[in-house]
Amino acid sequence: MACSASTGAPVALRPVAPNELRAPSDFDHIEDRTDRSRALFVEASRVLSHPRCVNCHPNGDAPFQGMNLERHDPPAIRGPEGHGVVGMECTSCHQDRNQDLARVPGAPKWALAPIEMAWVGKTRAEVCAQLKDSKRNGGKTLQQIVEHSAHDELVAWGWAPGVGREPAPGTQKQFGALVAAWVESGAECPDEEAKR
Repeated sequence: MACSASTGAPVALRPVAPNELRAPSDFDHIEDRTDRSRALFVEASRVLSHPRCVNCHPNGDAPFQGMNLERHDPPAIRGPEGHGVVGMECTSCHQDRNQDLARVPGAPKWALAPIEMAWVGKTRAEVCAQLKDSKRNGGKTLQQIVEHSAHDELVAWGWAPGVGREPAPGTQKQFGALVAAWVESGAECPDEEAKR
C-alpha cells in the first residue's frame, strides 16, 4: 500500500499474489507524481529484494544461494573481477544456461555484482539511491538501468532459474515496465524503513 504525500493516507492497490507484479497502470490513480514514483519503486523492489537477485548482490565477497541467504556451497569467493578466483571461477560450475540434471544454475555472463552494487542488508531507499548513483550502479544512466532491467540475459535468469528454484515475481517484461515507469515518473526513492 502506498501513502499520499499530501494527506499521508494509504492509497489502495490491487492485491496480487506473491509471485505476481502489479502493472504500471495499477499506479495511475496515485495523483501525486512523487508518491506514484515511490510506489512504483516499492513494487519493483519486490524483484530486487527477491533471493534470485540478492543472492548475487551480496554485501561481502561470498555469494548466497537458496531462499534464505545460505552461503554458497561449495564455498566460493568474489575474486578480483567478481568471477571467482583462479581454480574456482564461477564458470567452473556455472555455464551459460541451467544444467538441470546437475542442478547447477547458469546464464550468460554469470558473476557476482560488483561490491558497489551490494543490496543485502540495505533498505529499499538505500537500494533506490544506489541504482540512481552511477558510481554505485555499474556506471549506468537511468535509461541504461531500464534497458538492463528489461533485457539483460543474466537478469532474465531470475525468472527462469531452473528446476526446484522459485522465480522472481512477475516477468522480466513486467519488471522492466515498472522500472521504466519509475524513471519516467521522476525516479523518486521511497522513505526509509527498517533494514531487512
